[in-house]
Amino acid sequence: MRFVQGKRGGGGSITDDNVAEAVIDFCNAMEAAIVNLKRQLGRRNGQAESVQPPNTSTSDAIKWESREGSKGPFERSEDVDNPQFKLLLKDLAAHQGKLTRNGFFYWTFQNGSTVGRKKAKYKGKA
Repeated sequence: MRFVQGKRGGGGSITDDNVAEAVIDFCNAMEAAIVNLKRQLGRRNGQAESVQPPNTSTSDAIKWESREGSKGPFERSEDVDNPQFKLLLKDLAAHQGKLTRNGFFYWTFQNGSTVGRKKAKYKGKA
């Protein structure tokens, strides 16, 4: 690999920005995995979970940013310090990265640490 500082280089070059983004994505994924491992170990040791699965009120506690995509408006979040966001990521992973809940369709972006949501076309399971 060839690293190019500043501007994007041609021919498949990797910029500092690309490396930084990849490292941040990796750290976010590791943090989510650590939280999941701690929960699993706590469950195994008989400790109750302190955080409930995502629902309307908890997903509203997550910081969402409005965006406009090719298929219309949606919201996205990278609120990795929020325990509810981490639970939502885990729930999405258990559903192959997509689920409909409480009137919203949720999905995981390719980086694995960003979640999108938009009003569901039909109401999914609560």
